[in-house]
Amino acid sequence: MRKYRNSLLLLFPALFLAACGTGGNALHPVAMAGKYGYINQSGKVIIQPQFDDVGEFSNDLAPVQMGGKWGYIDTAGKVAITPQFDLADPFADNGLALVGLGGKLGYLKKTGQFAVNPTYDGAGRFGDHLAPVVTNNQWGYINEKGTLAINPQFAAAGNFSEGLAAVRVGNAEGYIDKSGKMAITPQFQLAGDFHDGRAAVKIGNVYGFIGRDGKLSIQPQFDGAGDFRDGLAVVSVGGRFGFIDEKGRFEINPRFDRARSFDHGLALVWMNGQQAYVDKSGKVVWNQTA
Repeated sequence: MRKYRNSLLLLFPALFLAACGTGGNALHPVAMAGKYGYINQSGKVIIQPQFDDVGEFSNDLAPVQMGGKWGYIDTAGKVAITPQFDLADPFADNGLALVGLGGKLGYLKKTGQFAVNPTYDGAGRFGDHLAPVVTNNQWGYINEKGTLAINPQFAAAGNFSEGLAAVRVGNAEGYIDKSGKMAITPQFQLAGDFHDGRAAVKIGNVYGFIGRDGKLSIQPQFDGAGDFRDGLAVVSVGGRFGFIDEKGRFEINPRFDRARSFDHGLALVWMNGQQAYVDKSGKVVWNQTA
């Protein structure tokens, strides 16, 4: 999930790990010979590498970059929305996507028309029908019509997921509910999105996981942590990345250079400088040299 001018939820510094969520499609981006395409869960190339950059599929569309501009393709690889944007995010479950045009951010419909015109300097993805935006250097939330639903008041704000969103108040992060009421008191150095009923948080110099009640469900012990997806969460220990289950036990031992969260049964990992996809058993189903 990309965020623009949003300081929250990059739990591994300088490394983008959170899966975007493909909304029912099991196509995964791959890089081959300097171009990007898509494979299926078996590792078969479905859309030939031809794009300069790509994002995840969601709601049957995926953002792709061609000639320096971003547009969207369908699951057959055909252009559905002509490349014209400076940046583009996958479509959220409500059918709106964050895009950038002329230095401002707005939200696009699947028809290619704007639902919310690009007027924001900072914004995040829609979740639970609300999206974080910057107004006068403070973060608040708008609804799908672009109307403020939660007044700008936060130093930073994350995407809503499972009814909660991470926000920064002062030097600490906590969670609000959809009414804007504080649900989990700001107390964390960093706080991630909720998925599978858990969210990664940073306490001191280590990361653990909390439940929706704000109580620790997995004790802080990791150098970094990402979202739970498909019942597993990516974590790092000693500079290596692996995946834990909901009890904090390693299902896939930390053996990767980098890793992203699971999505539809596969996780993108890096080994010896090469990209690969592994399944939930840790088996490699595709690698960059294949």
